[in-house]
Amino acid sequence: MTGHGAPTGAMTAALRHAIPRAVAVVARRWGDFDDAEDAVQEAALAAAARWAQDGLPDHPVGWLVSVAARRRIDALRSDAARLEREIGWVTRASTGLEVIDRDDTLTVFLMCCHPALDRAGQVALTLRAAGGLTTREIARGLMLRETTAAQRISRSKATIRRAGAGFSLPDADQLEGRVHSVLDVLGLIHTESHSATEGEEIVRPGLAAEALRIARELLGQTPAEAPWRGEVLGLIALMLMTNAREPARIDAGHLLVPLAEQDRSLWRADLIAEGDRMLREAITRYPIGVFQIRAAIAAAHSTARSYASTDWREILGLYDLLRLLSPGPLTELARLVAWAEVHGTDEALDDLDRIADGAPAARVAAVRAHLLQRCGRDPSEALRAAAAATTNLAERRWFEARADDLMPGPS
Repeated sequence: MTGHGAPTGAMTAALRHAIPRAVAVVARRWGDFDDAEDAVQEAALAAAARWAQDGLPDHPVGWLVSVAARRRIDALRSDAARLEREIGWVTRASTGLEVIDRDDTLTVFLMCCHPALDRAGQVALTLRAAGGLTTREIARGLMLRETTAAQRISRSKATIRRAGAGFSLPDADQLEGRVHSVLDVLGLIHTESHSATEGEEIVRPGLAAEALRIARELLGQTPAEAPWRGEVLGLIALMLMTNAREPARIDAGHLLVPLAEQDRSLWRADLIAEGDRMLREAITRYPIGVFQIRAAIAAAHSTARSYASTDWREILGLYDLLRLLSPGPLTELARLVAWAEVHGTDEALDDLDRIADGAPAARVAAVRAHLLQRCGRDPSEALRAAAAATTNLAERRWFEARADDLMPGPS
């Protein structure tokens, strides 16, 4: 321990990094994923209180594993009928803590995507147990109510328990039924990393790096002939293209810089080039998929010399394809911005009211403000609506600052 209370941001980042690894260690020891996840979540709650006072421990994963083990042993001792399980656990635990250094995060992801679960259950459980996201963040990413997300996670854990899922990396021929859910989860985690649901910062670089690391590990486990390899490549390309723009997305005051105003000389050319290579391999060798299209959209932005020179017709065409493969309000909102650049904003504003149902209120208001400003109309009311709807403090400050800048000054 450092001896001083840990800042909230540092503590959150440490927990997000440590929780999946701790779940992996405990699940491997006990052979019971459901109990392991519950025990680590209890340990994480204890950590939030303890680390806020004492500071971050030297080994957060080991701290969580130790606390989870104590909590689990206490629970087992209270139930005489489970004595044999306690003895079995103690026997397995006697080998020590050296297994903490082994990284089983990908195994946890793939286990959460067990074929006994439907796609919705796989994604929700993986976001919680392996991704380390809160129920609120999961609900926002999946556009669900918090209670619905919580119920879905609980049901998924019960299903995993009944299925008797073992803690091991699936064989290559078993990956196909799980890999697409893992990709969805990694994509949602990466989205959360550069557009945080809540907190005081809009970006979480550690979360982005972890999502990219796991995606690369998944690529290493994917056979070259697997048809889904193209989507793994597409996801990594999307992550790289997005990460490349991060140095220009936040100003000195920790506020967002819109794409049109970013200093593109700050973008990381090395990440853009690597992402472009992966995207070209994906689209030339494998069946087209959602992540390849999204990566192609990101590439169109990343390779444009300026906002004005962006090939919006190409982007609009890619969104037309994306809406066929992945329909939904978020796709429609993003497509509408591209459509407005090609055909004009007045009609786009009319269409916005039509597609607003089911989309996050903050996102709808932000798009409305963007469209109003592009056609020379006052966006301040829409900006304030976006500020009121967002739960991220950095986003709220940005919307409010933009609205304040538009207010007339004293005569």
